Amino acid sequence: MNTNHLNETKLESQKIFEGRILHVEKDKVQLEDGSQAFREVVRHSGGVCVLALTEQEEILFVRQFRYPHNTVTLEIPAGKLEAGENPEECGRRELLEECGCTAGEFTYLGKVFPTPAYCSEVIRIYLAKDLHYGRQSLDDDEFLDVEKIPFAEAVRLILADAVPDSKTQIAVLKYAVLKSGMQA
Repeated sequence: MNTNHLNETKLESQKIFEGRILHVEKDKVQLEDGSQAFREVVRHSGGVCVLALTEQEEILFVRQFRYPHNTVTLEIPAGKLEAGENPEECGRRELLEECGCTAGEFTYLGKVFPTPAYCSEVIRIYLAKDLHYGRQSLDDDEFLDVEKIPFAEAVRLILADAVPDSKTQIAVLKYAVLKSGMQA
């Protein structure tokens, strides 16, 4: 299927904000019909999330406060990619930092665009098995609790709308489909 006609061409770009985690730009673009429009874009270096699975089919979750939503969320371990960092290395680092674990098996499950309408962030999803436990080493401004939740219970919580985090929903439900034997 040829979708080239859907492309938009950037004509100019204006930096609105440059922060530590994200940058905001306002771009002028040319549309396929020749008209022009503006796009506000949040630029983000991307991230990684890890579905860490114990031998007892439990998933390691973290509970942490999420300031934009003013609530404590239940999520799988995740973190921001540093400039030039390999996504798998980032996932392994975040699993160790947040849960104090290393994994003998680390499998790429795909990527997700969490908010493609206005944000450039890409989150890569990994499955970690053969876990070995050590010690957490959280960032100075990071506070979280680690919980093990049985796989079936995690699926139930997602379907009951108790886990609103998109990367966690996608990782758990994608693994559920793969576990069922259905292939792409």
